[in-house]
Amino acid sequence: MPRIVFVQHDGISRAVEVSIGQSLMEGAICNRVPGIMARCGGAGGCATCQVYIGAGWQSLLQPPSRDEMRTLRFAYAPDSRSRLACQIRVTQGLDGLVLRLPLRQF
Repeated sequence: MPRIVFVQHDGISRAVEVSIGQSLMEGAICNRVPGIMARCGGAGGCATCQVYIGAGWQSLLQPPSRDEMRTLRFAYAPDSRSRLACQIRVTQGLDGLVLRLPLRQF
């Protein structure tokens, strides 16, 4: 299983194994990663699973959809690295992916 690293705002990191095909949000929830709320259950409508994609990893991901971009406008402190974890499916190529979490989720 690919290993995904979630880095909290305070710098504490947690590496978890996530099954191929699961979303990053599902993997975080299953592994009880703090800071991922996922209030909408993965529908991409709440921005409470926002993550910042680590350097060098963005090119390996599908670009965000227009709907995801709209939802990210409601996230806390979004920037060019922001993505919704519920919209990214894990592949073997994401093994070692580093995600940073915002100070808070709305």
